[in-house]
Amino acid sequence: MAEAEGDPRDLVKLTHDKLSVDTVSDSVTCPSCGAISIFIGTTRDSFEGMKVKQLEYEAYIPMAESELRKIYTDIRARWPTVRHICVHHRLGVVPVTEASVIIGISSPHRGDSLEAVQYCIDTLKATVPIWKKEVYEADESCWKENKECQWTCQS
Repeated sequence: MAEAEGDPRDLVKLTHDKLSVDTVSDSVTCPSCGAISIFIGTTRDSFEGMKVKQLEYEAYIPMAESELRKIYTDIRARWPTVRHICVHHRLGVVPVTEASVIIGISSPHRGDSLEAVQYCIDTLKATVPIWKKEVYEADESCWKENKECQWTCQS
């Protein structure tokens, strides 16, 4: 658990390992913060009537990390009281019910951390080069575009 105040932490982890809510929560814990807001994105079992077996994620890691750090900079500008930010995103196979992404943000009061978490996941889905393939029980699969992605919008 984070005990000392220290400098604000901006943590990023892209991994093939199973994600831990406790690890993310502990990494943003701070004595001066009364709020830790957590978002957990999990693999659901269906999409548009198709039974989903698992998701598979790929990323261009250096650019993904760079884009996440830009999001952190934006968060700190919009919500200056935010203390610590942590995003863990899973790569590779993610079975149904397991976490694909966990975001934790701490701040002295809940309003800033809640708003910052929503901004973080929405912006992550729109700008960070992480790609998702849905694998269905019928031995079919489909690479998915996030509706939020800047590169999928038509001018």
